[in-house]
Amino acid sequence: MLRVLVVEDYKDSAESLAMMLQLHGYHVDVANDGASGLEAVERNWPDIALLDLGLPLMDGFEVAKRIRLKAVGKRKPILIAITGYGDEAVRLRCQAEGFDRHLVKPADPFELLKIISEVCTVLGGFSEAS
Repeated sequence: MLRVLVVEDYKDSAESLAMMLQLHGYHVDVANDGASGLEAVERNWPDIALLDLGLPLMDGFEVAKRIRLKAVGKRKPILIAITGYGDEAVRLRCQAEGFDRHLVKPADPFELLKIISEVCTVLGGFSEAS
């Protein structure tokens, strides 16, 4: 089963996103700040991490950096920024800092599911039914 980590400080958004992903058969962990997100990574290594960039104390860029450091010798999770910041400078920074995708809030659920489906194909052996 594909493991997805959602790191989002707005709890209602995090829970809604998690429920939608769970309904499609994915295992979802939710964290509401960067430190909790990193703890969740240690407990249950994700295949995909959906990171809000505007997190308090430790922003999504720092969380992504620390996940990449933890991934040395492991399969790196697909990192997807889900953020209210949609300007070109942020998109370029996401790309430069190792994010695989950048989605602007509110993220289109169909687009997100399509991306996850593509990731499943790349990782192999995952599907909504697994």
